[in-house]
Amino acid sequence: MSDQSELASPPFDSVSSVRFSPKNPSHLLVSSWDTTVRLYDTAANEQKSKYDHRAAVLACCFSDDTHAYSGGLDTSVRELNLETEKMNHLGQHSDSISSMNWSRGTNALVTGSWDRTVRFWDPRASSPQQSSHSLPERVYNMDLVNHTLVVAMASRLFHIYDIRKMDAPAQTRESSLKFMTRALACMADGQGYATASVEGRIAVEYFDPSSEAQDKKYAFKCHRMTIDDVDHVWPVNALAFHPVYNTFASAGSDGTVSIWDHKLKKRLRQYPKYHSAVPSIAFNCDGTKLAVGVSYTWEEGEEGAKTAERPSVYIRTTGDEVKPKGWTGS
Repeated sequence: MSDQSELASPPFDSVSSVRFSPKNPSHLLVSSWDTTVRLYDTAANEQKSKYDHRAAVLACCFSDDTHAYSGGLDTSVRELNLETEKMNHLGQHSDSISSMNWSRGTNALVTGSWDRTVRFWDPRASSPQQSSHSLPERVYNMDLVNHTLVVAMASRLFHIYDIRKMDAPAQTRESSLKFMTRALACMADGQGYATASVEGRIAVEYFDPSSEAQDKKYAFKCHRMTIDDVDHVWPVNALAFHPVYNTFASAGSDGTVSIWDHKLKKRLRQYPKYHSAVPSIAFNCDGTKLAVGVSYTWEEGEEGAKTAERPSVYIRTTGDEVKPKGWTGS
């Protein structure tokens, strides 16, 4: 058995997000610049349904295995019924929706937008939008672990919230990285998060504001290569923490995906290079699979787009490379 399979019927334009179901380890959502969200059964390698939008879709997420949500350049927050294949308009932002997460603790959808707001939605309520929270900058990325929401914004700003009291951020931080934030992911154990920049660096951060915890944070260079004595540096586009082992994967515009043990500060594995940049990655709920979206990311402008291959989505079976060294189980 190959350790990797390629999904049939990929999107026609760049992949913006890959997200697995929180319950079903085989169900995967893929949102794309081709204005669609597609639901795949990765075990059967088939596209189960497709949802057409009016513009590029930048974000998607599941709430459970029967409902999902999407948003993007058309500013509409949509609910996708994965059983009936119907789509429902929940509400609107006033600019593009860049990211979304489902809070299982509060049964709410959280959306972040370039309109400088984070909004909460209860899809079951007669008026779904529950609250809107203004921010100093456009939202680029968000991630949620337990009740902690991390919002990465333009100007390298970060707000950390307890979603049960959104009146003010629990912490306000500036990125440890000098360049624009491209990726963000919270640790599976809820202790902190990793963030990455367009300039080939990753920072590992901890929520605990004590000086002991903050002394553990660090940043490192990655997704770089020296070719003919010239240093080439690529953006780190995506990060994902393993749900069991708390190691993490990084993906870059160099077409590579690496697995890191952030406690030992070591790379555990780099997978063979893909045909194009990797804009999005995700582990499934039991950590046995890693979805890898591969597509052109416009670093080379219109010229590169003319020769770009059609996007691909690969499903990689994970092995011991995602376990920390000396793992015995906790």
